[in-house]
Amino acid sequence: MDFEALNELKDHIGLSLEQEIAEAVLENGELSLVAVPEHVVRVLKFLRDDARCAFTVLVDICGVDYPERKRRLEVVYHLLSMTQNLRVRVKLRVAEDGIVPSVTGLFASAMWYERETYDLLGVIFAGNDDLRRILTDYGFEGHPLRKDFPLTGFNEVRYDDEQKRVIYEPVELVQEFRSFDALSPWEGEQPVPTLEAQTDQNGEA
Repeated sequence: MDFEALNELKDHIGLSLEQEIAEAVLENGELSLVAVPEHVVRVLKFLRDDARCAFTVLVDICGVDYPERKRRLEVVYHLLSMTQNLRVRVKLRVAEDGIVPSVTGLFASAMWYERETYDLLGVIFAGNDDLRRILTDYGFEGHPLRKDFPLTGFNEVRYDDEQKRVIYEPVELVQEFRSFDALSPWEGEQPVPTLEAQTDQNGEA
């Protein structure tokens, strides 16, 4: 990794996007930019079109949930410059009900990435004309990558032989989650008695 090139690029981007970038950090050989959410289209367009940047490949869009933050959701864009052989990460800090401008007009691949981030974290991308769920079912409730989403989910899916179709039912567990009972079948197989235990029980080896 060319640390000097990344450092020069960091200064160049900081000067060119002074109003649009809230923070630029070069750490562990990686350049990360924290952008103002409403200016993300301007930021990514500059990173794509500027000759010194040339980040023409959108590798991925993903998200992270930090429930303790006021702006709990973080949308992350990963860009690659094949001519510079460099990568950059752009982050947006968004409120739970915040809206982010879509970048599908800049990168065609953003369509599916934005749908995935919406599906799993609930981020709304304004301007995405096909913002549907992509990994979960259309009737799915909630967003499973949020930290407050229950591990069991809200509904379970099974095939009903009588109705001859797939049905949804509320999740019902025999015991409360994290209430560990060694005799419950939810805990798996029961331990096999040791030879000593069998001797004590039967009175012989």
